Amino acid sequence: MDPYNTNPPPSRPWWKTTPVLLGLLALVALLSAVSLGLGFFVMIAAMVAVWVLPSWRWYARLGATFGAFFLLLISASMSGQLDDSGADKSEAKAKNADDAGAETTPSPTPAKIPELTDYTGKALDKAEKGARAAGFTPGRHDASAEGRPIVVRSAWTVCSQKADTTAKSVAFAAVRTGEPCPTKDGGPIPWPTMPDLVGDTYNTAVKELDRAGIDLDSVTLDDVYIDIDTPTAEEAAEEGDEWRVCFQRPDEDSEVTSTTTVHLDLGRWTDADLVQECPSKKDTTYKIPANDPDYHDSGDNSTTGNGASTGGDSSSSSDGGSNVGTVHPGSFCSQPGATGVTKAGTPMVCGPGSDGRNRWRSS
Repeated sequence: MDPYNTNPPPSRPWWKTTPVLLGLLALVALLSAVSLGLGFFVMIAAMVAVWVLPSWRWYARLGATFGAFFLLLISASMSGQLDDSGADKSEAKAKNADDAGAETTPSPTPAKIPELTDYTGKALDKAEKGARAAGFTPGRHDASAEGRPIVVRSAWTVCSQKADTTAKSVAFAAVRTGEPCPTKDGGPIPWPTMPDLVGDTYNTAVKELDRAGIDLDSVTLDDVYIDIDTPTAEEAAEEGDEWRVCFQRPDEDSEVTSTTTVHLDLGRWTDADLVQECPSKKDTTYKIPANDPDYHDSGDNSTTGNGASTGGDSSSSSDGGSNVGTVHPGSFCSQPGATGVTKAGTPMVCGPGSDGRNRWRSS
């Protein structure tokens, strides 16, 4: 710089001054908010001006360049021009407007009818849980004419259901588990009736009970003779043609409800047995006459205390006792030393048991 030159430095043109360039950068932000394309064009012009016109240092020009770019992005984002959904929404609105103009009478969209699973035969508590999951409000009542309150829902079974899709509610009609459903809601429970089983073999009786709809778990067994043990259901089933029904409870044509216990009193005999008929009363007759304490051997035609003849089946044994034929192991006997055989042919002898009473034991 010449110290002797007193003339002022020449002034720069106004369009090269810093305020003008800063205003150009602000214009980038303003126009980008209105139009992304216009803002981009102005940003390019501002970048060129920053690098050509002012006498800024390089880092100032670089900062101004990045500033213009960020101003473009920020303004465009704030105005929603970088959101793709905005364009889609605009197109959708335009399409809807075109469709609305083309259709004079818009068709209503049919309402979707909710579907409900059929819970007939299912536990009531599970049916109500499924109905709630489907958006229905469940209700419940006794399906029979008795109008019983439902407390423990898991102990009831659905017979029928009636749904109201408008109100989104469903009414379940149920009975206690194990009960048959009425033929119509609010009708009487059609309990099965007891068939006539007297004289039938055990196998036949089981088939008749099943055919009548009676639960076999409700059946209990007992014997009719004093000296014969009560068979289990498994034992009776193994030899079901030898066991016969002598007495039954309830009687024929009686209703068998869920609380009824069916009693079958059984007698057992084969073609080899001396007695092959039911006694007149339960627990009054010995199947093996020699087991009767009042039994006396009178030789070839011995009789029991109740007058039943042994038919010569008994015979004297070498030890002074008698052979009474087929006996049941563990049953009571009256004549110590008397002999017999089981159905399987095992020799048995009458002698004191662990309880001190005479019983048939293996010899």
